[in-house]
Amino acid sequence: MPAALASAYHGPPQLTFARAFTSWTVEPWTLAAVIVLGAAYLTAAHRIRRQGERWPAGRVISFCGLGLGFSVVATMSSVGVYQPVLFYMRSVQTILMLLVVPLFVALGRPLTLIIGTVPRFGPWLRAAIKSRLARLLTFPAITTFVLVITPFLIYFTPWYAAGFRSVLVAQLTHLALLAPGFVFFWTLLRVDPVPKAYPYVVALWITAAEVLGDAILGLAVIADTSLLAGSYYHALARPWGPSLPTTQVLGGGVLWIFGDIVGLPFLAAQLIQMIREDEADAKVIDAELDAQEAAAMVVAGASGESGAATGPAAADASPAPAGEEGLPVTQRPWWETDRRFADRFRAVDEPGNAAQ
Repeated sequence: MPAALASAYHGPPQLTFARAFTSWTVEPWTLAAVIVLGAAYLTAAHRIRRQGERWPAGRVISFCGLGLGFSVVATMSSVGVYQPVLFYMRSVQTILMLLVVPLFVALGRPLTLIIGTVPRFGPWLRAAIKSRLARLLTFPAITTFVLVITPFLIYFTPWYAAGFRSVLVAQLTHLALLAPGFVFFWTLLRVDPVPKAYPYVVALWITAAEVLGDAILGLAVIADTSLLAGSYYHALARPWGPSLPTTQVLGGGVLWIFGDIVGLPFLAAQLIQMIREDEADAKVIDAELDAQEAAAMVVAGASGESGAATGPAAADASPAPAGEEGLPVTQRPWWETDRRFADRFRAVDEPGNAAQ
């Protein structure tokens, strides 16, 4: 290490395998936010359980353990220590704050918790979520565009270098990454109340668009022949580790590959939610069928007690209209009468279907 470079450099020591696990720092703003949000979430979860409602431990783990935990990793572990001097460490922090932390925070269902435990603010929040403005702002194309464009704006404008020189800009950068990430996962996972529940096929298309956006961002960083925030990194005079162009190429690879890998737990969460909704729909349908069967038995019992109709009434009585295969309409399979599935099974010559 040249003595001149060593004397000019004032950053952390050379990154080693051991230091990647043992280097930590204190980021006061993040630490304060983690303590306040964690304490508020645990207090609200305890309160809602005292009200007799169920609040699974998995939601607490998702919000406090994983969501807030990964925010600590992103800002106070070796990622936070070395992100000012290594481009690829900054890329790791970006993915954690943009995708990982918001995913697990959304899985913790914080909006449901607020609505259920804050009497004054809860009703207003519910009304705001269902407002026309919220439906417009959370349209999938808009949320995905904001999620994809935000890191482009950070990396390819003076914003990137400003985040190293100003504590305020650094904190605003964290919020600028967290906010679109949370809205993206909140509206697609639908574990909290949402302005509009879009079909899961839309969520799959949106996820594909987000994966493509990560790839384009990473490739753009790799292909850029000029150094991003080059004056900052040159002035830093880091005397160890890979060259500046190499760290930028590695950072582009992190944005591309790590960003796509993060999509895997999101897809898993979507599949789990789809299965749960199918099970809930099945229970609703079973309950409706049971209620219809019970009502039919009551009617049949009442008819039996009053005796069979005789005389003109019996002569005027006509059988129930027959459906397919000679079955009365009331005895047709449930999927032919349920409004959610009826159109799929209606015969071609029945009303509502065009003749072929």
